Amino acid sequence: MGATRDTPPIPGVINEELPRLQAELARDKPMRLDSGETIGPFTAAYTTCGHLNADKSNVVLICHALTGDQYVLENNPLTNKPGWWQLMVGPGKPLDTDRYFFVCINVLGGCMGSTGPKDTNPDTNKPWGLEFPVITIGDMVRAQSLLLDHLGIDQLFCVIGGSMGAMQVLEWASKYPDRVFSAVPIAGAARHSAQNIAFHEVGRQAIMADPDWRKGNYLREGAKPKGGLSVARMAAHITYLSETALHRKFGRRLQAREAISFGFDADFQVESYLRHQGSTFVERFDANSYLYITRAMDYFDLAAEYGGVLAAAFEATPVRFCVISFNSDWLFPTEESREIVRALNAVAANVSFVEIDTDKGHDAFLLEEPQFCATVSGFLEGAAEHRGLARK
Repeated sequence: MGATRDTPPIPGVINEELPRLQAELARDKPMRLDSGETIGPFTAAYTTCGHLNADKSNVVLICHALTGDQYVLENNPLTNKPGWWQLMVGPGKPLDTDRYFFVCINVLGGCMGSTGPKDTNPDTNKPWGLEFPVITIGDMVRAQSLLLDHLGIDQLFCVIGGSMGAMQVLEWASKYPDRVFSAVPIAGAARHSAQNIAFHEVGRQAIMADPDWRKGNYLREGAKPKGGLSVARMAAHITYLSETALHRKFGRRLQAREAISFGFDADFQVESYLRHQGSTFVERFDANSYLYITRAMDYFDLAAEYGGVLAAAFEATPVRFCVISFNSDWLFPTEESREIVRALNAVAANVSFVEIDTDKGHDAFLLEEPQFCATVSGFLEGAAEHRGLARK
């Protein structure tokens, strides 16, 4: 489903072959970053699906996670795999394309069409590498707001996302409350924990220890740190699953053999699975983007600029919230969602909170989970009624 087929034309859209929509932003005035540096012009890549109504009041922004991208529904053109949220997005699904107009944007610093470290630095005519400025979640959201301006979209009916996407949702609700009617942060937190920073550092060090990383200049030198990036993905992927889920999927079952090998091949199915995750990841993701995006997550602390008082980030907010967590998620445990809810309650915000009972871990928001689907569907239905978007 592409914008030119399913929706009225939007002024400012570059009508390339879908789903490869891109827009050049900050052409006249560079965008200031939280680091104090500026960037511009830069490219934002995005996809759209659904039906845009006449007053553009039914727009839902989907924010993707760390290793995600803008292809929520369409097949990914690089891997040809189905969109990462087809379980949730589509006709009659909780994120109903018959009712809403969806936009998903590859984050600034990414590697699926938005400007990032693998792209060309106009000052040197070579790949940015580590010359790319360090970015934050705030910078990602600022870039998203520029794209929506470019598309002529002033208001968002909802902003929704899981994991790093939840961080973007919270940033949107805090920094642009007048542009957001409702917000659904899923399996997220208002700041990155020390444990999660530690996991990210292990991944970054794996990449930087790979001799083919070349101090970030691997693209200039025709190399690729496949080994390091693969290990980073393997380590991170463990955190996305629960111990119960790992045991159910693999246990101690052997991989294509009757007995252990007394060696270091993949004796166990779980080893083979992780190696597969690592090897496929390096074909679709840029190693330097992984460094930059994990760093952006590490720096995220919504309360920091409010003297450590999270509630102050939402003072007098008009946004309607639905905060969702999963009880088996040990990467972003439920207590971190409860902290967000307590902050919202402290400022008398309109907030609902649901902890989903599942053994699937952090990745439950990407998997078949009926209670999660029902929660999102029910919240959006109620929000739509208050917004005047009730079904005809």
